[in-house]
Amino acid sequence: MTPLPPGRPAPPASACLALAPALPGPGNHGGDGAALARALGMDPCSVLDLSMSLNPLAPDVVEIVRPHLSSLSRYPDARDATRLFAEAVGVDPTRVVLTNGGSEAIALVAAKVRRASVDEPEFSLYRRHLDSVDPRAPGFRSNPNNPTGRLAGPEETALVWDEAFYPLATGSWTRGDADRGSVVVGSMTKLLACPGLRIGYVIAPEDAFAANLAERQPEWSVGSLALAAMADLLSAVDLTRWSNGLSRLRKELGDLLERHGFTPEPSAANYVLVKKAEGLRHRLASRGVAVRECASFGLEGCVRIAVPGPDGLARLEKALEESADMNPGPVVTGSAGAHHMTTGRMRGGITG
Repeated sequence: MTPLPPGRPAPPASACLALAPALPGPGNHGGDGAALARALGMDPCSVLDLSMSLNPLAPDVVEIVRPHLSSLSRYPDARDATRLFAEAVGVDPTRVVLTNGGSEAIALVAAKVRRASVDEPEFSLYRRHLDSVDPRAPGFRSNPNNPTGRLAGPEETALVWDEAFYPLATGSWTRGDADRGSVVVGSMTKLLACPGLRIGYVIAPEDAFAANLAERQPEWSVGSLALAAMADLLSAVDLTRWSNGLSRLRKELGDLLERHGFTPEPSAANYVLVKKAEGLRHRLASRGVAVRECASFGLEGCVRIAVPGPDGLARLEKALEESADMNPGPVVTGSAGAHHMTTGRMRGGITG
């Protein structure tokens, strides 16, 4: 990462190959920033991780939970936090189950329904946790769709709706499908940009369904820190402001990408899908910026890019400019998942 001394010429391409960092292959669910930091010898906090679709406008969750650290000495009790969350969303607490992130919510519900249709492209955890994927059965769907960002139309139905990104897309907690017989799962992890503080939820269509999930759930699934901080976390939520702000930032991201020759798909979410983007993940990774490669969605040559805040937009543009003439096609060599750059020039101390 150290810049070349003034006056020293860039090494030839063969030397670039020898100096090129081995970059990790894409993970199944994003969040590649830490692995990328290790490969580049960077502080993980210095990586701009746009492979995770988190809320760039969220407050600092560390400061919110800090007054509740003493709760770590107690076993978790989810009753008060469940009531507070249910009040915020506007449903009866007997229909709410708090979970260890959205992933546990998906796993619990999938184990209960067992069989459902999954139309691609969709989040791969649905298929992973269902006993079988049956195109004749009611569907397991995300709203807005992950990874396209398209909101479902009012006439569209599903057995299970994943609304992890719905509050940020619309400014409302839920579309209300649980009141019409569907199961809704969601994630405060995405909303509050705190992937390490695991808080997901299920809104069930009826009390009995929620009670059955709670019986299946491991004891003390949600940690005491998240539960103790629930009131303060909910007080920090500003869905209308966040949704409006994300709409503006998403437009700026789209304009930035178009200036660099990419065409993002229309999106209502806090991320955009970019087709015909072969090699873009590798280009940006070499500059400490992670984006989500979409092969796990069945979309080869596409990337999903989270909407960053203003500072992140500036850094993304710089990364695109600095890597503009890098060979976009990485070659996989050595162990699975290790990517190496094959050609390019040395710019700013990183082979490209």
